[in-house]
Amino acid sequence: MSAISMKRLPVGAAVLTILLIVSACASQVMKSYIGAPISSVMLDYGPPDNVYDLRPGERAYQWRKQKTQVVPGQTSGVVKETRRGSRYEMTETPGYVEHTECFYTFYTRGSGSDWYVTSFRQPSLECE
Repeated sequence: MSAISMKRLPVGAAVLTILLIVSACASQVMKSYIGAPISSVMLDYGPPDNVYDLRPGERAYQWRKQKTQVVPGQTSGVVKETRRGSRYEMTETPGYVEHTECFYTFYTRGSGSDWYVTSFRQPSLECE
C-alpha cells in the first residue's frame, strides 16, 4: 500500500464513522411524527410536494429536498531531496459541485376528517 493510500485510509474510516453516527437523524425526526396528524408535519415543513392515494383510506405524503454544494479542491505538496537538490512535488484534487435530491415520505390513514401518520419510508443514507 502506498503512502498516499495509507494517509487516505484513516480519513475514509473517519468519514464512515461520522456517517454511522449521523445516520438515522432524519429517521428519528420522522419517527417522532408516527401517530400524529399529517398537518403537524405540514406545519413544520410546509405543504408536501406530492400526495398519493394508495389503498382506500391510505395516503402517502412526500416532501422533496434538493441540496447543491460546492466541494472545494485541495492542493498539497512535498519537498523531495534528489541528487540534484530539492524538488517540490504538488498534488491537486479538483473541486466539484455535488447535487443531492432527497425524498421524505410519510404513510397515513384517514380517521374522521384528518390523516394520521402510520409509518414512513426510510430516507437514503445521503439524506439522513
